[in-house]
Amino acid sequence: MKTKTFLLMVMALLIAALAAACAPAEEPPAPAQEAPAQEEAAPAEEAAPAEEAAPAEEAAPAEEAAPAEEAAVTGDFTPGAVECIAPANPGGGWDWTCRSAGQVLSDIGLVDGAVKVTNMAGGGGGVAFANVVTQQNDNDNLLVAASPATTLRLAQGQFGEFTEDDVRWIGSVGADFAVISVAKDSPYQTLEDLMTALKEDPGSVNFGGGSAIGGQDHMKVMVLAQAAGIDPLTLKYTPFDGGGEAMTAMLGGFIDVFPGDVSEVLGQLEAGEVRVLATLTDEPMGGKLEGVPTAKEQGYDAEWIVFRGFYGPGGMSDDAYNYWVDALGQMADSPEWQEQLQQGGLEKIVRLGPDFDAFVRTQITNFRQLSQDLGLIE
Repeated sequence: MKTKTFLLMVMALLIAALAAACAPAEEPPAPAQEAPAQEEAAPAEEAAPAEEAAPAEEAAPAEEAAPAEEAAVTGDFTPGAVECIAPANPGGGWDWTCRSAGQVLSDIGLVDGAVKVTNMAGGGGGVAFANVVTQQNDNDNLLVAASPATTLRLAQGQFGEFTEDDVRWIGSVGADFAVISVAKDSPYQTLEDLMTALKEDPGSVNFGGGSAIGGQDHMKVMVLAQAAGIDPLTLKYTPFDGGGEAMTAMLGGFIDVFPGDVSEVLGQLEAGEVRVLATLTDEPMGGKLEGVPTAKEQGYDAEWIVFRGFYGPGGMSDDAYNYWVDALGQMADSPEWQEQLQQGGLEKIVRLGPDFDAFVRTQITNFRQLSQDLGLIE
């Protein structure tokens, strides 16, 4: 009995000792679960500087620099395969304009390579005008030779539905002058001889020119006839596709008088094949025409000055238009162009861009009134 009692007491002491030893092992982990140090570290994620750095992307200078790209486009035109249309056959004033200007533009580096010259005759310039408006309206590399022959036909409505508003007037770079020329063996030795024959019989003299009936060359002699008191509508006039053809016809005896321009007759004048009876200028000319009297000096108040210039397609971009206006200005100031003017007997009279556009529109208005006065249009 005492032995059992002793054993029970021993077992109770062992159980109590085990319970006391195990209790502390369960309580200490509790602070580790609360872990205040880990929970408080969360603000480091909320205040993450990486996320707040986003404004650096919004203010990125690369995006705000876009205007620099737009500025690069302004005036960004480089000529490619440049073409110049001469609205007549070779040998006339339009042909001279394209070939002379094309050579200088290339020589002074404003055009890379040669300028292609295309002769597109017909309708006193109307065929070329229609081609540009209907088929090449957005061609930035196209120039078309122009002169009063162009503005006169527009004033008379000879280009059909097309008007001066269908193209862009780029500039004029020289002035040519009208002359009354005959073959070296012509019976007309002076302008007075010619005017006497016209007064006796207007149909006895066959004029021929590089423009259509009612065009520039025809108008020159009509103005001259009007100054002499002769009915302009009684004159005989044969049209050709360019001054070159008209000159050939006169040298061949098919026409009597060629009312051309200095640039068109100078070569044959120097060769001794033609004579110039008068210049339709305000003052006498020098050079190869020194000594030739003006029509005014001979009693006939007739004057005709021919601008040599260019228009471009109506859809030509502003960049291209501004380039060509500037290029013509640089060309006109070059020694190379001055040499071309001297060789052609022209003078440097320059109008560019808006100034040229205004000049053209004024001339068209004046030509329309003149055409009405001469009975060519109603």
